[in-house]
Amino acid sequence: MARYTGPVCRICRREGTKLYLKGEKCLTKCTFDRRSSPPGVHQQRRRKVSDFALQLREKQKARRMYGVLERQMMNTFEDAAEVKGATGETLLQSLERRLDNTVYRAGFAKSRSQARQLVAHGHILVNGRASKTPSHAVQAGDAISVKESSRSSSYFKDQVSWAKTQTRPGWIETDPEAFTARVLALPTRDQIEAQVNTQLIVEYYSR
Repeated sequence: MARYTGPVCRICRREGTKLYLKGEKCLTKCTFDRRSSPPGVHQQRRRKVSDFALQLREKQKARRMYGVLERQMMNTFEDAAEVKGATGETLLQSLERRLDNTVYRAGFAKSRSQARQLVAHGHILVNGRASKTPSHAVQAGDAISVKESSRSSSYFKDQVSWAKTQTRPGWIETDPEAFTARVLALPTRDQIEAQVNTQLIVEYYSR
């Protein structure tokens, strides 16, 4: 499946905000802090921003933050639109419940892309069974853990100290020493750190 493999700092500059796509490096060595203007020479010109452009940028911001492709984003929106309640909040909740995001939020990875790689390589178990699907939607009560044979690797040994320093949302309970996490409940809007205007995303897909 095709994914963007270029410099991710360009993505943050294009969206005009830090998306923390490189994990720890975004806190210690980030080019966005030194150069936050959009990439490309033509972006320096001032121009009126249309309603469509605002909607597109907000959708792109959410899509790139969670690392999903356009088809995945559209399918997630269509599923959210069929659920009773606010479509925008349901969409954001669905993105937050992805297994790769849950692994990241639990502190087992320093970025969502790193978490997606851990899942794809079979290092993560859901309720005792390996799941290699990053888009797997976790449910309340699910137990997330690192495979026993993977815990002795240098990566996960170093990751324990990192996980201990991270602030986790209230919907996840993590035991770094045991390499386990539990989904206590489905995430609510105030527990989701993504700062996106979901109404603009709904308007974009409802055109």
